[in-house]
This record gives sequence, C-alpha cells and structure tokens, in this order.
Amino acid sequence: MASVTTTATTTGSPTPWVRLRSRLSFDWVGLVPFFAFVAVFLIFPALSIVVRALTDSAGNLTLANIAGLTNPVITLAYQNSLLVSLITAVSGSVLGGLLAWAITLGGLPGWIRSAVLSFSGVGANFAGVPLVFAFVALLGRIGLLNQLLKPTGVSIDPQTFLYGFWGLCIVYTYFQVPLMVLIMVPALEGLRKEWREAAENLGATQTQYWRYVAFPILMPAILGSAALLFANAFSTYVTATALLGAIGQTFAVTIVVANQFRTDTFGDPGLGFALAFSMMVVIGLTIALYTWSRRRAERWTRKVE
Repeated sequence: MASVTTTATTTGSPTPWVRLRSRLSFDWVGLVPFFAFVAVFLIFPALSIVVRALTDSAGNLTLANIAGLTNPVITLAYQNSLLVSLITAVSGSVLGGLLAWAITLGGLPGWIRSAVLSFSGVGANFAGVPLVFAFVALLGRIGLLNQLLKPTGVSIDPQTFLYGFWGLCIVYTYFQVPLMVLIMVPALEGLRKEWREAAENLGATQTQYWRYVAFPILMPAILGSAALLFANAFSTYVTATALLGAIGQTFAVTIVVANQFRTDTFGDPGLGFALAFSMMVVIGLTIALYTWSRRRAERWTRKVE
C-alpha cells in the first residue's frame, strides 16, 4: 500500500522542465520592442553625451568642456531659456488650469468640452515652423491684425512685440495651454462629489472647500504639470529658431547647442556635448519633480479610496 502511494505521488509530481515552463512567462515579450527603442534612442545617446562631454577629441578625461559653460554668451542663453520656460510654464499652468476647470467643473455645455479637448489634442503638438508662420500671419507687419487696425492708424511693431523675448513667450504659451488642459482634466475629474458634500455639511463655503480640500488635493498634480511644461519649453528648438532667425543665434540654449555642430570652423563639439549634458541635468531634475508630484497625488488618492 505504501509503495502504491509513493508511485502515485512520484507520477503526479511535475518534472523539472514542466516547473521551468511554469515559471517562464511570455507576458514581457511585448515590451521587448519598447526596451530596445529606449536603449537605442535614449540610453545609449545619453551615455554617449556624458562621455563626450567629459573627454577631449583624443579621448582623454577633461573638464575643459564643462568649464566652457561659464562663457558669458552661454550663461545669457541659459538665462533666457530658463526665464522663457518659467514664464510660459506659469502662464500655461494658470490659463490651462482655468480652462480645464471651466470645461470640467464649470457647468459648460458638453459640446464646448468636446471642442476644447479636441483643440487641445491638436494645439499641444502644433509647434515649430507652422506655429511661427501662423503668428507671423497674425501679428506680422502685413499680418491680419495690422491690416484690421490700419484704418485706425494703430499698428503693432513685430520687431519689438513678436521677434524677441516676449514674442517667444507668447508663441510658447500657445502650445503650453492645451498641454496643461490635457493633463489637468483627469485630475479635476478625480475630485469626488462626496468631498464637496462633506465640506458643505460641515459648514464650509465654496472658497473654503477649494482652499482646504480641493486645492491641496490638486497641488501635486499642478506642480507636476508645471514641471512638465517647463521641460517642454526648455527643450524646444525649432520654434525658437524659426521665430528669431539670425537674431537668435545665441538666444536659447538649444540654438547654441545646434550651432556647435553646424560648422567645422566656428563650432566646438566638446562644448556642444557639455551643453547637451547640462540640459540633460535640468530636464532630469524637472522630470524627477514631475514624477514625485504625480506619485504624491496618486498615493493620496489611493489612501482616500
């Protein structure tokens, strides 16, 4: 009887190959193209930039490229890029946040919400030469707005209003606002009616509800969205180049980086790699802030649930 039991147990136990197959999973196969794409187009180029920023043309370790970042022209370009990114991140967050609130909690008709979301999906990706052409056609010397104001004797000088610092801020804000709308709409939709009802039952006014309940809940999402907008503006190249042209060759960091690789005579690839490395640091810190903010928002929501 004991031998029969032992035989049955031995026969029923899985073989090592069966146990190995049960441990192997093909669920990760679908991620192989994604990981390959990230490795080829993100990780390897980033590591290459770091190595070339810290070595000279002969491959020797050097800090001369990093020291070149103290050049007054480069520091001015950094200042311009940081200011434009900060201003457009704030303006895009405020305008986009208010627009997202209007179409989500403002009681507007449903067709307005659909129209705004559809436009936001297009506007967030409408940049570069087409966007600059649209603004030139509107605000240029012979643009639509100047033609409409011509009978009144009033005109807008594009050299001071469009082709400069504030003109770049206006153009950047155009695609920052719809991006903020797309990010904030899900966050605003996550506010539960029960929270408002509980605040009202406790005697809170609408202002107190937004100040002590809704706004603290939304703050991590707002900060993360603003950080994402900052990174989006800081890394933009084509829009600034198309708008500023020859007068903007040293205006933004992205333009200065491109100039280091454009010609063999006046370019400095080592300095270009150092600039790219410094931009990676800024973007990395910004994305880290965005990731931390989003995790804080999601963790708080999960605790409430």
